[in-house]
Amino acid sequence: MIYGGDGLGRLPADASGRGKAAFVPFVLAGEKVEASIDEQKAGFVRARIGSILEASPHRVQPGCPYFGRCGGCQYQHASYEHQLEIKKDTLRETLRRTARIELPVDIEVHPSPPWNYRNRSRLQVQSDAEFAAGYFKMGSHELLPIEMCPISSPLINRGIAVLWQHGRGGKVPKAVQEIEFFANADDSELLVEVSTGSKARRAAVRAWIEELRAAMPEIAGVVVLRDAEQGYPQPAEKMLTSGADHLIYRTTKAGYRVSAGSFFQTNRHLVDELVNIVAADQRGERAVDFYAGVGLFSTALSGDIRHIVSVEASQTSSGDLAYNLSSNGEAVRATTEQYLARLENSGRVGKGAVLPHNIHRPDLAVVDPPRNGLGERVARMLANLGAPRVVYVSCDPATLARDLGILTGAGYRISQVHLVDLFPQTFHLETVVHLAR
Repeated sequence: MIYGGDGLGRLPADASGRGKAAFVPFVLAGEKVEASIDEQKAGFVRARIGSILEASPHRVQPGCPYFGRCGGCQYQHASYEHQLEIKKDTLRETLRRTARIELPVDIEVHPSPPWNYRNRSRLQVQSDAEFAAGYFKMGSHELLPIEMCPISSPLINRGIAVLWQHGRGGKVPKAVQEIEFFANADDSELLVEVSTGSKARRAAVRAWIEELRAAMPEIAGVVVLRDAEQGYPQPAEKMLTSGADHLIYRTTKAGYRVSAGSFFQTNRHLVDELVNIVAADQRGERAVDFYAGVGLFSTALSGDIRHIVSVEASQTSSGDLAYNLSSNGEAVRATTEQYLARLENSGRVGKGAVLPHNIHRPDLAVVDPPRNGLGERVARMLANLGAPRVVYVSCDPATLARDLGILTGAGYRISQVHLVDLFPQTFHLETVVHLAR
């Protein structure tokens, strides 16, 4: 099994002495299957499973009627315990193959309840002809209508049901293109974000969202975004808001304001565990939290770190970040690269740098980058920052491996590795790596 969800096999050997790699979805290691080739490339083929001749003992009946057609899940045919084994093996193999890293410690696995875990779900909407709402089909941008989602929270599923009722009743305006449901920590409130085309009529959309809120009192607010007119590359503008434009997401550490458009972790069961893995027993004078989002880790660190700098580039998330930070926190709106470059240009970091009396090298740096990771330049700048402790939170093992290769080459050693399963039923995995030097 490989990252991305496919099984890897090989065709019979060719003239070169080695058969092409064959990528087959919805299989498990060790199974014998019949499959037909869908796509031929110079070095590999893609195939579609036909029948299972010898099944794995870990194969189970999928828990969703859309599995195999929907692009959201890849592993529902495997028992949850086996999914964790696949992900653990995938993480270890990716680190070894990409960066030649042999882990000096065991991977600690943190499981999740395997169903109804998502607190955020975004559906595509088709309302110009016959109404439909759903996700994209696997490997395409073709809409697959879905009326329930077993990995989304119960309240989100209620929201999906109400959306379909309104769609079948002809109430959803034709300009609506997407709808996102975001549930709070105890699944008692929803924040809804609606995306529309440039020709959306304000009055028609407002009338519908008021009816939507009346049908579902758990909706705390709806924020509607409208695309710019064709030929104008500006981002979508906020068209209107009904009710609140944010939720308060409560964890054991704090309550976080999360506005429409702000990033927040999507597994409602593991937020506290993820925070604890990152922040527990972290003490010191100064910490820097890069890609800070709304301050999930910064706020948790504030009790044991005297001063925390939180760096976030998004306008929406940085507004929530400033609101959520404790009095010993400092919010900086910048990209991580911009912030580190400023420090380098001011002579505050790097070999032989002399720090002004009011600037201290951080005791801790936390990084939680998007899927493309830090990149070589930022990873080297982070190493030059010189923090004796770094915690790297990653959602992609390939970019994690690339960046860890740079950090370990700069003298950091890996002291802890955690696989936090924020995304059951899918190939996605979250990793938290503690480094020290």
